[in-house]
Amino acid sequence: MASGIRHIAERVTLTLTVGLGAVVSAAALFGWFDPGMLGAAIPKITLLILSTVTLFLLLELDRLRAIEKIKDLIVTLDVEAIARDRKVSHYGGVTRIHRRFAEDVFIDHLVAARREAAILQTWIPHLHRLEDALEEALHRGVRVRVLLLHPRSAVAKLREEALRVVRDPALEEDVPANVERCLSVLASVHKKAGAKKHLLGVRVYDSLPSIAVYRADDRYFVSSFLHGKLAVDSTQLEIDGADTPMGAEIQGELDMLWAVGHDVDLSDWRTSLKDIPPRRPT
Repeated sequence: MASGIRHIAERVTLTLTVGLGAVVSAAALFGWFDPGMLGAAIPKITLLILSTVTLFLLLELDRLRAIEKIKDLIVTLDVEAIARDRKVSHYGGVTRIHRRFAEDVFIDHLVAARREAAILQTWIPHLHRLEDALEEALHRGVRVRVLLLHPRSAVAKLREEALRVVRDPALEEDVPANVERCLSVLASVHKKAGAKKHLLGVRVYDSLPSIAVYRADDRYFVSSFLHGKLAVDSTQLEIDGADTPMGAEIQGELDMLWAVGHDVDLSDWRTSLKDIPPRRPT
């Protein structure tokens, strides 16, 4: 009610001001004022107009204050936090889907990592392209954990068969040889790390792999082991946040396989691997 009355008063005031201006202009145009009268009236008319404008501004102060409060509220809102909450509630932490492993994107995250990096794979087909970034991460004090499939396990043979299903025999992958090639590269990284070599941990696991994971701090790149296709050539989910539903599940899988895996001594990985017998199929 009060706002309606104020709105009417504002319109009446503005209408009178406009009308007064029109009357004065017409009077001056048609010579209704003699020069003496016009000269005396102009200051009064000017004062009246200024007073009217001042009154109008005073009436608008409350509305301007309300606008300022809204502006302050918008500024204080954490837009990124709202977007993050919606991402967690709607997508479980998934930020992007890649058609295949986004190597350059992962390397960028690995270079920026400050706490921990991890890789869970049967073997890492492109390890030589990640070698420099892993070395830099270790020198920065980042803990790096790598999980590879035990090369002499029954699961390694099963994975070979799965890759052979729809591939030309000439393109067959030798899983044990690929795992050992990765261990050789990781041994070189371990040696170059010098005083930081203790930050690099490598374990082999003898269990059916469910997913391939590349982690840099709280960023995960996750794919599945499909028949006839390498995990790095499969669709990848990029997940942001270890505390998101998807991130927590992936981290749980990493921790579980790390717990059942066996340490590989990279200073002599061949001998160390011989001391880790594969699990016998039951």
